[in-house]
Amino acid sequence: MLRLRDPIHGFLHADPLEAALVGSRPVQRLRWIHQLGFTFLVYPGAEHSRFSHALGAMHLAGRVFDSLVAKRPDLLPAAEKPLARRLVRAAALLHDVGHAPFSHSAEERFESGIHHEEMTRRLLAGDDVAGLFARLGEGLELAAVVALLAGEVPPERRFLARMIAGELDVDKMDYLLRDSLFCGVRYGVYDLDRLVDTLLPVLDPESGETGLGVEAGGVHAVEALILARYYMFTQVYFNVTGKALEYHLNEWLRGAGRSWPGDPERFLAEDDHSTLAAMRCSTDVHARAVVDRRHFPLAFETREHPTPAAREAFEAAVPELLARFGERSLLVARSAKDPHRLASGRVLVVAEDGATEPLERASDFLRHLSRIDVSRVYARDEIRDEVARILRRRVTG
Repeated sequence: MLRLRDPIHGFLHADPLEAALVGSRPVQRLRWIHQLGFTFLVYPGAEHSRFSHALGAMHLAGRVFDSLVAKRPDLLPAAEKPLARRLVRAAALLHDVGHAPFSHSAEERFESGIHHEEMTRRLLAGDDVAGLFARLGEGLELAAVVALLAGEVPPERRFLARMIAGELDVDKMDYLLRDSLFCGVRYGVYDLDRLVDTLLPVLDPESGETGLGVEAGGVHAVEALILARYYMFTQVYFNVTGKALEYHLNEWLRGAGRSWPGDPERFLAEDDHSTLAAMRCSTDVHARAVVDRRHFPLAFETREHPTPAAREAFEAAVPELLARFGERSLLVARSAKDPHRLASGRVLVVAEDGATEPLERASDFLRHLSRIDVSRVYARDEIRDEVARILRRRVTG
């Protein structure tokens, strides 16, 4: 049994298979991938990695599973519960292994246009991971983990997949608290204990699937998580400096013709350190902007919730600016998210009498949240003021 101390959840325990997976190359590589991309250049404490997040998600998967089956002993046959618990924990541990350097910062730069979920699948199929399941699985098969990560489970067991990637998944539960702690902010804090205690497996009459819902007494805990996510996007994930550095990275990759390998073996050699080492050897303006932390200054940004007219005016102005000043002199960044839309499915709230209603109807608070959609233009120092004047005149009148 492997024991690790975690700053969020305390001691974490891993069985022999989990301990071996933690030591595998795909999981160990996550030590060298910053959880929040370039945010460590904005919030000095944000040095935490995808590795620690994967461990936290694994822990929470076991905790949520235990809470659900304690409330619904008939949820799974007794003989299957230990294996199902190991299944969700392994899936949570492995769910992020396909992330590219700097996490989400340049995840669209994979060869052949694949996404990090596909790279995760390819890594899991390799001997590093497949061999561990063959030797230490004790009934848990890699194919079951791959299927769960892909959401390929029967309708009556959909809650298992939703625990890993869904409306109220352990991914969100962990990263909000972890990112908040290491950034030194309080925006991401919510009542984890209350949320876990009020989660329920719920049959959705519309889809016929058993997903994750919440007791009526847990609605405010869900609201707190949603508000935490909302503010983490506005204050941390969409930070003006972090986004500039992210777009500089993408421009450097594009200009250098670099992509993240689609081959798993070559991909394992790519991490934040290898990418930064390559950037340090480059004289490209975008590479130097990151390495020297001298990004293009902000010239203009829209409101977080722009009017349709402002959005249209901004979109019309951008091509003219690029034509006039050149693509190498500007960065155009759009950051959009519906933090209050937890996933594609819905969360049902269960009253004491067993009646259900969607969270959006049960929560007055959620009806007042709207999509974050902020656009920014960064420009070289020598043209920044002129670009700012043009956009202020065109967009704000």
